[in-house]
Amino acid sequence: MAYNTLYLKKGKDESLKRFHPWVFSGALQQIPSDLEEGSIVRVLDNDGKFIAVGHWQIGSIAVRVLSFDDEEINFDFWKRRLKVADDVRRSIGVAGRADNTTYRMVHGEGDNLPGLVIDRYGSTVVMQAHSVGMHACREEIAKAIVDVMNGEVENVYYKSETTLPFKADLNQENGFLIGGSKDNVALENGLKFHVDWLKGQKTGFFVDQRDNRSLLEHYAKGRSVLNMFCYTGGFSFYAMRGGAKLVHSVDSSAKAIDLTNANVELNFPGDERHKAYAEDAFKYLEAMGDQYDLIILDPPAFAKHKDALRNALRGYTKLNAKAFEKIKPGGILFTFSCSQAVNKDQFRMAVFTAAAQSGRSVRILHQLHQPADHPINIYHPEGEYLKGLVLYVE
Repeated sequence: MAYNTLYLKKGKDESLKRFHPWVFSGALQQIPSDLEEGSIVRVLDNDGKFIAVGHWQIGSIAVRVLSFDDEEINFDFWKRRLKVADDVRRSIGVAGRADNTTYRMVHGEGDNLPGLVIDRYGSTVVMQAHSVGMHACREEIAKAIVDVMNGEVENVYYKSETTLPFKADLNQENGFLIGGSKDNVALENGLKFHVDWLKGQKTGFFVDQRDNRSLLEHYAKGRSVLNMFCYTGGFSFYAMRGGAKLVHSVDSSAKAIDLTNANVELNFPGDERHKAYAEDAFKYLEAMGDQYDLIILDPPAFAKHKDALRNALRGYTKLNAKAFEKIKPGGILFTFSCSQAVNKDQFRMAVFTAAAQSGRSVRILHQLHQPADHPINIYHPEGEYLKGLVLYVE
């Protein structure tokens, strides 16, 4: 193993001794000028004792730790890590089911593979690299995926154009690394949907809301449902299966509305309970009446970094206040934040402020989070990003 070696400054090994998977640039002594971004490095403490091995990258997070053992990062390493991740998904019951071929196979730090996200959609997986190191290893990882999945996965689509550091100047293009398929229909809890892995957001579908969609299904019977920021309509077709009286889907993107309509048609052809609108969320909420008694607010991240936190919290308060104002008495509100920079307490305070402004009596029925196939490494609490509340509004 002829890996470059980086030394920590004195006293900068405490977080790594607690198995936190990041080494910050300020913790390192001199960095070799010829160190290539994305290369594998060994990290030693100030006394020369081995600490970790990981991917080097320019920026505040300088090393993403792949292992706290002094081992070689090769094809067998990727296979072992992917096998453990697959075992987790089978043990929690999201993999190995005929009615569910959609789930997250690898969730970065949560699966001890920082910088790597893999989502499965039937026989195709979509792989995203969030670090230059994972990008450099993409071909080897793709082969390891197919090996580990033993015939269940035939296609590996690589989609990292927008997730890699733009300063790295990698000229990355999306495309299939293995196989190639135009069959983009996958199955989640028995419901079918189109996955736009070519041009859609993230890997093409928000798999992190699967459990929360199932919960919504149980509350939908006989209700008039409004699904705001619907994207591909996941909450909408779960509500329809749950027996909703009507379902209205709203998104500012006309393309998202087309996908929502296509997904509803896949599962409920010709069903007149559903209508979709390409409109701005705040304008729609302002103009609508009080016809809805189940509302879903699942906006995109209002804060992608700490600098945007104050404006994000203001946005969550404004959005929820309008829903509290308009929802029917006895209504149920599903409200979410996927902003990593907003913690649970901050989000809850924003919703509390909105409830207080409305003067309505509000009860918390459920506190929601990301599902088990998006695990949080106990040594990396930053991995918790999805927060949600289910509220009963008198």
